[in-house]
Amino acid sequence: MAIERARAQAVEKPWGVPDLRPWSRADHDSSRLVGEIWYERPGTPASDPALLLKLLFTSQPLSIQVHPADVYARAMGLVRGKTEAWYILTAAPGARVALGLRKPLARRQLRDAIEDGSIADLVAWRTALPGDTVFVPAGTIHAIGAGLVVAEIQQRSDATFRMFDFGRKRELHVADAIAVAAVMPVDDCVKPKRLTEQRALLVSNSHFTLELIELAPDATLRLDADRETWLLVVSGSGHAGEFGVITGDAIFAQSESVEMRAGRQGMASLVAYTAVNGLVPYLLQSRSQRSATDEARPKGMPAAPAVQAKPAIVHRHTREIQ
Repeated sequence: MAIERARAQAVEKPWGVPDLRPWSRADHDSSRLVGEIWYERPGTPASDPALLLKLLFTSQPLSIQVHPADVYARAMGLVRGKTEAWYILTAAPGARVALGLRKPLARRQLRDAIEDGSIADLVAWRTALPGDTVFVPAGTIHAIGAGLVVAEIQQRSDATFRMFDFGRKRELHVADAIAVAAVMPVDDCVKPKRLTEQRALLVSNSHFTLELIELAPDATLRLDADRETWLLVVSGSGHAGEFGVITGDAIFAQSESVEMRAGRQGMASLVAYTAVNGLVPYLLQSRSQRSATDEARPKGMPAAPAVQAKPAIVHRHTREIQ
């Protein structure tokens, strides 16, 4: 049982940025390039979380890379593979991401493209817009371009096989990349699903579910975190449990109910949780909903699903790869 303010750990990267505002309030040496903020549980938890929540800041494109699925990763002695999802927070004009290939390739052709660098022209680049969601299953060739701030949720793994590094001369992982990569284009035309007035489902798979929670000014709702759950404030401010939170703050919760109270400007948050049984229908409840369900529920019985509002259209540019 836990409700904790996540600790933000800055990670230097050659493609990072010197200024993290407004996403971080920490003093930062402007001579250092920070490419990522990792959100970690404070202290020393009994076991590592299954998920890792990050912010990415890009002044240059990241490497073109691919991640293995669980089976391949475990054969290498790792705990798990790496499936991830991105939510685009800000994007400079012309900023791009790459996902999949422009055309199918034989694995011999993929090897040649990695070795001569032409892989940079064979991946499917596309414009990135604020509010886009991109789902990156293990095995999908991908890259993140310059000029972006991205929230990322992923399986907690560092299993990355680099294929092209834009002149930075870091090690490439040719054999492993070829072994796990899907050598074909991917479809990216899935929109988010509006669940209630406050909830939009962005991504759901066998590893995690990612939602966008938007609270109106001064609204109060309960988040039922019955499993590993991460919350990242992406706009506005308010409270999560006892913690005052603003843009860039994150909360970890598990086996607890978190009282969420939006401030005067409202509050929008990304919420990611492990997909034990997929989507949690009762994740968010109003005070009237939880009072009714709590009174009607026999002692010891889990909370009943909250009544869902009529689906509505989500007005947002979004891409999700299945």
